[in-house]
Amino acid sequence: MAKMLHRLTALQVHRAKQGKHNDGGNLYLYVHAGGSRSWVFRYGPQGKHEHGLGPVHTVSVTAARERARACREMLLNGIDPIAKGKARKTAAKGTAARAMSFSACADGYFAAHRVGWKNAKHAVAWRNSLKVYAEPTFGALPVQDVDTAIIIKVLEPIWSTKAVTAGRVRQRIESVLDWARVRGYRDGENYARWRGHLDHLLPAQKRVSRVKHHPALPYADVPDFLVELRARDGTAAKALEFLILTAARSGEVLGATWNEFDLAAGTWTISPEKMKSSREHRVPLSDRALGIVKSMPRRRERVFPLGRVSLFNLLRTMNRDDITAHGFRSSFRDWCSERTAYPREVCEMALAHAVGNQVERAYRRGDLFDKRRKLMVDWARFCAKPAGKASGKVVALRGRRG
Repeated sequence: MAKMLHRLTALQVHRAKQGKHNDGGNLYLYVHAGGSRSWVFRYGPQGKHEHGLGPVHTVSVTAARERARACREMLLNGIDPIAKGKARKTAAKGTAARAMSFSACADGYFAAHRVGWKNAKHAVAWRNSLKVYAEPTFGALPVQDVDTAIIIKVLEPIWSTKAVTAGRVRQRIESVLDWARVRGYRDGENYARWRGHLDHLLPAQKRVSRVKHHPALPYADVPDFLVELRARDGTAAKALEFLILTAARSGEVLGATWNEFDLAAGTWTISPEKMKSSREHRVPLSDRALGIVKSMPRRRERVFPLGRVSLFNLLRTMNRDDITAHGFRSSFRDWCSERTAYPREVCEMALAHAVGNQVERAYRRGDLFDKRRKLMVDWARFCAKPAGKASGKVVALRGRRG
């Protein structure tokens, strides 16, 4: 038996030339062309299966013989050493993967989805909200260990005081946990789920907070406000008047570029990337709105080259802390409802709102542009009548059905 096993001495292992050297018991010393040496367990017909046991500089001859003995024992029990080794490596990788932290998973989710988010500001806010509120508590924990108790620990302090933020943080934690489960980093229940889980532990947000609408100027006061606004010089004043006359959003106005305008046709076409609805929106321009655009110098790509807070600052200098630029969309919509007979879908499309259900939108090919042009002309006419002149008669009813 001694001749069948442990054939190689330590000196032979050290001096062996290139080739395969049998130590007995299916254990071989492989000396490679470059001089590297490794232990291999060979089995099967003609030794066609080769199971590596490690390099000589790390695995001693004694350790290699013990590993070979373990392999022979596995074969006696009907276990394939190579398959066993692969299973062990797979399990180790799985364990390492399942130890992936929540922060790493949040980064993974963010990287996978940020391409689909058109708003860079939203993307930054999405990631920062988790960094500020969730990750100081459990960002370093394995995502598998994020449970109900630790999520509640994050949400409870802000659930009533910062209801909107808390709701968004919960939704984002839920998204990250779902992503981790699909990627194999986590299994079991998603403890950030609201319905049927957290709704039993936290009060509904509508009970702890009320939606705060943008402060809006009553539509009857818009003409007088425009008299004061037109008395001011500067790009910000023109941009705000243009926003009011088009019922557009601040970002759309401040981001408007010259190539979006067809001055001959009196139209402003906003690309899908700039729209909240991700759909192209054509805006018919009244004479006054068109005149504002034509009055702007073409020195830069943007028509109104202003900062994001320029309209906010303008209203503050006018001592109008009670209103916002966005609120003029509400003023316009109230005027549409109370002072005109234009169909609801025309008014909603003027605000670039989705009208009807998904099926209706799929079959609607037009955007009611001609009707919306008449609406915006009437709105500009209304806005041009200050000092109570606009509050008398109802606007012409030519937009009514039929």
